Amino acid sequence: MFKTSTLYSIGHGHKSKEEFLAELKSFGIKYLVDVRTMPYSKWASDFNGGCIEKWLAAAGVRYVYMGDSIGGKPQDNTCYDAEGFFDYRKMAEVPSFREGLNRLVVANNKGLLLAVMCTETDPSQCHRSKLIGRELYFNYEINMRHIVGIGKSISQEAIMRTLGEWEPNGNLFGSYEPPYFKSCKAYKEISQYAEDYYD
Repeated sequence: MFKTSTLYSIGHGHKSKEEFLAELKSFGIKYLVDVRTMPYSKWASDFNGGCIEKWLAAAGVRYVYMGDSIGGKPQDNTCYDAEGFFDYRKMAEVPSFREGLNRLVVANNKGLLLAVMCTETDPSQCHRSKLIGRELYFNYEINMRHIVGIGKSISQEAIMRTLGEWEPNGNLFGSYEPPYFKSCKAYKEISQYAEDYYD
């Protein structure tokens, strides 16, 4: 039985802070959890660490940074696959990630209206759905909602159907293998770091 989810996700992309706040307010969000590994933007300085906290607070939204535990670009070399992509199956097993995820579960159990934020606006292209949302869904029965506009969101389940051609009711025999995902692009040239993988 799935729990009622008060957990959302959102990407700031090229939105103005006014557009961003309008989306948050349309869902009554009170807490914003920044899951960017580096809380800075090259093209949207309003969302940089040291700035975003102030205007969120003025709007009645509390800012919490958790990119060091559940960010999408960890420094741990064991989190890459053989092609240099981040392997979200491996990342999900890192103790700091498990601890960070548990904080979100506790927040959901308390009914806190919370959104995790990253840069990418399309949730299907971000670790918000491929890692965080996936782990919440299969391990805690929390179907996170991903904000895609004012008053508009898409469920974690719907995103996974698109990403993995996955159906929650399984195949003809009623069974399924929960999907795992990886980052959209490679972040490491494995040939330069072969010793990390083949020693």
